[in-house]
Amino acid sequence: MARTTDTALKAREADPPTPKAKARLDLFRFVPFRLNRLAAEVSSALAVEYQERHGLDIPAWRVIATLGFRNDACSAQFIAQCTRTHKSTISRAVTALLHEKLIERVENEADRREFRLQLTTKGRALYEELFPQLLRREDEILACLSAQERRQLSALLGKIEQSLDLIQTSEEADAKQAY
Repeated sequence: MARTTDTALKAREADPPTPKAKARLDLFRFVPFRLNRLAAEVSSALAVEYQERHGLDIPAWRVIATLGFRNDACSAQFIAQCTRTHKSTISRAVTALLHEKLIERVENEADRREFRLQLTTKGRALYEELFPQLLRREDEILACLSAQERRQLSALLGKIEQSLDLIQTSEEADAKQAY
């Protein structure tokens, strides 16, 4: 029996040491994953306000919200780039919203080949009804943070956006003629 143990021990000693377990990506600590998961969860929480009551999906709301906060009409391309939503998804939302008469096309005076989008009176009324509800819901979601933490979160998000060269305000987008 001792001989078997000695042979096994010698065999183990001759084998090269096993490499340490490879480091793995812990998704729950990976910031892009966390931000994506938070964004999806917050978006879903807000969607209840406009989906259940008004039958709007997330892309349709993104179109209405973008048109609602802007002073001027804008292109579907602007909306797609601003919201980081695929242009075909925005195109389908635009088609549905045109059909519902919540938005309308207006001719671009600078380029008559292009149409821009704007809210109709009906669309503006819907936007005016929804945005206070969404702001209230945002407050509920952020209630776990103090006022100082909310400011810090906003500043930190702004820093990340800036490091990625993302437009942060509609004024900045207009000034740069971006999107």
